[in-house]
Amino acid sequence: MAGRYGELDYSKATKRSVLLGVSLFLTGAVGKAIIHAGGLQVPGWEETLLLDLEFLGTAVALLSPFVFGILLPLTE
Repeated sequence: MAGRYGELDYSKATKRSVLLGVSLFLTGAVGKAIIHAGGLQVPGWEETLLLDLEFLGTAVALLSPFVFGILLPLTE
């Protein structure tokens, strides 16, 4: 029997979205570390993009357990 949101596996969606958030954060953090450690000169928009990846990754990793683990199962 399909629920309100179809055949959504909440635990799998939670784990994958947390992994996505962590990978976004790590991409931004490692990118900034490589740029600063190597003394590279990059345009300002690239540093802004890496910082945004860090913030977005943190938000996704922290909010996804509440959305997919608590909120959506309760609304079915």
